[in-house]
Amino acid sequence: MKRFILVLGLAALAVPAFAAKKVEITFWHAFGGGRTAFIKRMVDDFNYTHPGIEVKVEYKGSYRDTLNAAILAARQGSAPHIVQIFEVGSQLALDSGIFVPIEDYVPADLKFQLADYIKPVANYYRIKGKFNSIPWNSSNPILYYNKDIFKKAGLDPENPPKTFGEVMKACEKIEATKAAPKCITWPLHSWFVEQWIAEQGALLANHENGRAARATDVYIDSEAMRRIVKWWKEMYDKGYYAYSGKPEDWDGANQIFVSQQAAMLITSTSDVTFHQNAAFENGYHLGTGFLPIPDGVERNGTVVGGASLWLTKGHPDAEMKAALTFLLWFTNTENMVRWHKGTGYFPVLNTSVKVLDWEHWFTRNPAYKAAFDQLLQSKANRATQGALLGPFPEIRTIIENMIQAVFQGKPIDQALKEADAQADKALKDYNASVGQ
Repeated sequence: MKRFILVLGLAALAVPAFAAKKVEITFWHAFGGGRTAFIKRMVDDFNYTHPGIEVKVEYKGSYRDTLNAAILAARQGSAPHIVQIFEVGSQLALDSGIFVPIEDYVPADLKFQLADYIKPVANYYRIKGKFNSIPWNSSNPILYYNKDIFKKAGLDPENPPKTFGEVMKACEKIEATKAAPKCITWPLHSWFVEQWIAEQGALLANHENGRAARATDVYIDSEAMRRIVKWWKEMYDKGYYAYSGKPEDWDGANQIFVSQQAAMLITSTSDVTFHQNAAFENGYHLGTGFLPIPDGVERNGTVVGGASLWLTKGHPDAEMKAALTFLLWFTNTENMVRWHKGTGYFPVLNTSVKVLDWEHWFTRNPAYKAAFDQLLQSKANRATQGALLGPFPEIRTIIENMIQAVFQGKPIDQALKEADAQADKALKDYNASVGQ
């Protein structure tokens, strides 16, 4: 016993002599609420299993706030190492000059992870043949519906509407039977407009959505956009569509649906876990289906939404290597399975999908299946690849203001024409600001 104590004591005394200072890296993200705690647990696991690295994680507000804060910090010489940036911030991130192309830093023996991304995700994030960031939280919109309200209205609870016209007919039944106060809700957000544009196989901007060359013209005054706005306006005028009255109010739309004030909700696949839990807690049966699309068009598929992780430049080599180590661990097969189960975001690696299939995850959790099937069935073309626009956040605001103006009585043709001109000016001004 004495010999053991002596050895233990010598070991304890020896630790400070051999201990090395940890490499500290900073990770900024845009997830509040329960996801903040979820991310913190994952980061704690990394720190525990990688004793030479200390990741400090910080919530920085909305997607827009996080990107703007990162650019400002970089200009001040205090950039975080890793930043979560929403998909429509990709062009701005590239133009900012504060990030390094992630693919250039991944060692050859680890590039297998970059080759493992499912096609729809790689289709969006591989820009000019290269991954500039690591895909992380990927999603697209699906239809959620209350099966109990459907039964009450005489609708088939296993056959949700698949087109705009079918949604309208379902709403007529729901209103006639008073099965719910409102028929359907979704956030007043340009993201849904972008998805419906892609579903029609149409483009949002010239030069193949800005993928063949930098975009110089935004296609808001288009037939594809007119179909969307005309239907949305009719739904609003008939009282079928409900929203909180505020643009981009995701929580407001969720609450309308969860409180059973509306029979249907269109929102992100990232909320599948939340809505499964809410259905259980509030005593109704949840169904999910593909995003309804305009009548008479061929379904092309959705654009991958969500965000990716970017690596900033200018840090010491040891910190760059530590940040890359964390990025590849944080987005590996095991953690993508964990992230999917805990949030509903897609398991973006093929190997993650294989693990989930082996577990019969989608069979046992059918609410997740519609979301993933919709993603995998999307066609890989310029429409579903999504647009690259420098001032995309500003253009989203222009589209959202246009929708509200139509609700308030502005003629659709006039609203589209004015919004198109505003978006084109925003794009022209942005391109000029970056020397393009």
